[in-house]
Amino acid sequence: MAFVRLALGIPMLISGVGKVLAIGPKPMGISGFAGFLTSLGVPFPTVAAWGVGLIELVGGLLLVVGVAVRVVSALIAVDMVVATVLYHLPNGYPAGSNGIELTLVLTLIAAALVLSGPGTLSVEHALFDQEDSSFDSSQSRGAHK
Repeated sequence: MAFVRLALGIPMLISGVGKVLAIGPKPMGISGFAGFLTSLGVPFPTVAAWGVGLIELVGGLLLVVGVAVRVVSALIAVDMVVATVLYHLPNGYPAGSNGIELTLVLTLIAAALVLSGPGTLSVEHALFDQEDSSFDSSQSRGAHK
C-alpha cells in the first residue's frame, strides 16, 4: 500500500503546493486558483480554493507518511470527482487535452485507499495497529484455554 499511497500523495502534494504556496510546476496560488474557480461558476471561490488547496497539500503530505489515510483519500476522491465533472469531462479522455484520464486514475487510487487503508509501512500502522494486534492475540489465547 505504500506505493499506492505515494502514487496519490505525491501528485496531490505537488498540486497543493502550487495552489497554496504558488511554487512548483503549476504555481497558481490561492488568488489564481480562486479566479479559475470563479470562471467555472464555483460559489465562494476563495473558500473553495483554500479548501481544495489544503486538502491537496496537507492530504498529500499525510498520505506520503501514512496518517489518516482513509479520511484523506475520501476527501481527495471527492475533490477529483468534482474536478472531473466541473472541468475535465468536456475535454474528453486524454490527459494531454485536459481530459478525465488523470483525475479518473487519481479518483480510483483514492477509492482503493479508502477501502484498503494505509498498509503496514505507515505511521498509522505503527501507532495504532500494533496495539490492536497484541490485543487480538491475547484475546485468541484466552479463548483457547
